Amino acid sequence: MEKKFILSILAIVIRALTYGQENITSARYKNEEGKLVYLTAMTVYQGDTIPYIKLPTVYIFKPLKFKNKREYVKYARLVRDVKRVYPISKEIKDIVIETYEYLQTLPTEKEKQKHIKAVEKGLKEQYTPRLKKLTFSQGKLLIKLVDRQCNQTSFQLVKAFMGPFKAGFYQTFAAMFGASLKKEYDAEGDDKMIERIILLVENGQI
Repeated sequence: MEKKFILSILAIVIRALTYGQENITSARYKNEEGKLVYLTAMTVYQGDTIPYIKLPTVYIFKPLKFKNKREYVKYARLVRDVKRVYPISKEIKDIVIETYEYLQTLPTEKEKQKHIKAVEKGLKEQYTPRLKKLTFSQGKLLIKLVDRQCNQTSFQLVKAFMGPFKAGFYQTFAAMFGASLKKEYDAEGDDKMIERIILLVENGQI
């Protein structure tokens, strides 16, 4: 058991030296009594072995000033909408990556189209009930956040996976309700406030 403990310590030190200061994490193991023991990662700095703890990033923005209650309510609603929609956009990103990677393993176009139809059916069954509960403003926000997460607009994604005909159909359908699948995310411009909220939400600061 003593040998196992020493090997565990060596493993942590080697990992620390291999990955460097920016990638060191803590580890844990069970001792002879079966209790969970945490080992703090270490790093060598100027010849000294010291514990390494990576602190989370804290975002500091200039405090917001609202001219009236109406502006504050508008901001509060945006925070609510981001908290509700942002997780869905992250899920969509994961689905896009997973689908793309799996399609690369299929040898024929026929098999790819079959898989895409299966994915489309599954998405409708899984997400239709959730999307129906979104407000119109939340739906438009989701379109923007999909572009943020995937670096492609919803229109481009639909066109890539389902073809130009379906992309055009869905775009026309969205336009009937005053929305656009071609809407892009502008973190430095029109969507600067949304970006600020996302960073704070991701970091647990709001």
